[in-house]
Amino acid sequence: MALFLQRKRGSTCLRLYNSLVERCFIDCINSFYRKSLGKQEERCVFHCAEKFLKVSAHVGMRLAELNQAEQQSIQR
Repeated sequence: MALFLQRKRGSTCLRLYNSLVERCFIDCINSFYRKSLGKQEERCVFHCAEKFLKVSAHVGMRLAELNQAEQQSIQR
């Protein structure tokens, strides 16, 4: 069971990372003329990743609150 949970957490983290990369790439990368990111692209990726992670953390906290409230209502 512990191995299953560990794998599940790993796949969830990988899915989150892939979503972040795909979303920020689509929003921020406009050209492929250089090997490195331009300053504007770099700034966009930074802000995109920061926003994505903040929203994901907020959603996770809210889901935990809802789960806790549900567990308390079941115990009553």
